[in-house]
Amino acid sequence: MESTTVYILETSDIHGHIYPYAYGDLKNAPIGLGRIATYVKRMRKRCDHLLLIDNGDLFQGTPLFTYYIKNAFHKRNPYIEILNTLHYDGAVIGNHEFNYGMDVLDQCKKEAAFPYLAANIIDNRTKQPYFGTPYVTKTFTNGIKAVVLGVTTHYIPNWENPSHITNLEFLDAFETTKKWVSFLQQSENPDLMIVSYHGGFEHDVHTGKSTGENPQENQGYRMCHEIQGIDVLLTGHQHQMLATEVNGVSIVQPGMNGERVGTIKVDFHLDNGKRKIAKKKSSLISMDGMPVDKKIISIVEILEKDTQEWLNETIGTIDGNMHIEDPFLARQQEHPFIEFINKVQMDATGVDISCTALFNDKVNGLPTDVSIRDILSNYIYPNTLSVLELTGEDIRQALEKTASYFMITNDGKLGINPSFTTPKPQHYNYDMWEGIQYILDIRLPIGKRVTSLTYKGKPLQEKKRYPVVMNNYRAGGGGGYPMFKNKPILKEIQLDMTELITNYFLTHQTIQATCNHNWKVIL
Repeated sequence: MESTTVYILETSDIHGHIYPYAYGDLKNAPIGLGRIATYVKRMRKRCDHLLLIDNGDLFQGTPLFTYYIKNAFHKRNPYIEILNTLHYDGAVIGNHEFNYGMDVLDQCKKEAAFPYLAANIIDNRTKQPYFGTPYVTKTFTNGIKAVVLGVTTHYIPNWENPSHITNLEFLDAFETTKKWVSFLQQSENPDLMIVSYHGGFEHDVHTGKSTGENPQENQGYRMCHEIQGIDVLLTGHQHQMLATEVNGVSIVQPGMNGERVGTIKVDFHLDNGKRKIAKKKSSLISMDGMPVDKKIISIVEILEKDTQEWLNETIGTIDGNMHIEDPFLARQQEHPFIEFINKVQMDATGVDISCTALFNDKVNGLPTDVSIRDILSNYIYPNTLSVLELTGEDIRQALEKTASYFMITNDGKLGINPSFTTPKPQHYNYDMWEGIQYILDIRLPIGKRVTSLTYKGKPLQEKKRYPVVMNNYRAGGGGGYPMFKNKPILKEIQLDMTELITNYFLTHQTIQATCNHNWKVIL
């Protein structure tokens, strides 16, 4: 008997990160393709049989890619050049790949030395997969044959600008996977059947309990349980860190921004010419401490230099004062910076009720002359936006949750509830609203502090439904807001807030620092 090993490496949800730092403060971080390249090259030296796949959302997320699209699109796509240099075997199309329109994707198809895989994205004109062959086959020198099928969440039309997906049809990811796996088992007879799915799990992978995730957007758990013949499922989209087995299927999901590489070791035994899987092991390899590959960084060195200069350019001005001198005071009475963020959210979605948070006590607000770096320093999370359909009672419950942020100290002053500071600061879970008028009376018990709540001058109706925009984290119930979980989603905006704020400045140039004082906290 002879044994042999195949390694599968997965990157997913890189979101534009090549350099090992965040663009708001340039602090060193264990992220990016620069570090990943070092790990990939080390593994190639160690392993004779290696398969390297990107699982989607490679682009959107950093100023580097935004600058490339706006100012250097006539040049080769640096991200495709990096994947070519690292000899990727294939890449799946993620939902964010569509954010910049089909011209970007068509250019990627031409420049890529690897196949783009998306079995369930169909060209309406030809009725064939738009990106060509939906799977890739690789036969290693030891004779082991691996097949990788690529699919992506079919929920993309619910988010994307229709002009960016003209002539495309998005078939159900589960049904497409089931059909193709069955076909490939017969036609290719692989020793190793891999599905790379830009989607995640609708159930907890350990307990099987529903997580509240949309079962149409994320179908990974169902794939593992209901589709026969899958050996490995590479996932992403949710930005979770997962490495385990689900119903005998080895799964990985490596977080986001290149902080981890999903790695699956598959041991085979060969007996009389028959190859069988003896053992599989999933793991996540952290990029913390991994050196940056200088060759990969050199590919984007000039573009990055230009990007950094662009980040420091003034893109708009503030007429008035949006500087935050006292974060605690800014949570007690409306601040122009918070009103501005809510205005951007409402403008992007076309609704007139919005909520947002002052994420931490280091946020300084905006100076008179605003650069993109100022925006990144103030809006520190890569949030997108969701519009939920909420009842008046849902909104009241959310305001009661936010009112629990405050407490009265022993000396009778307004303080912060320790549950928002211990064991870690959670100022981002205190929301401030625009489009409604409300009063929070902290003298009253928690749960009964909303003493006035109106919309357009009339009391908010308990059972009436209202469209409300908020960030995607909060829309999922994150931060202790169960009243938002599983509520109807009317609209989603897939550009993150830093891009939306930047675009708002580029459109309006001068922003008035206004404050309509639609809410107040009383003691």
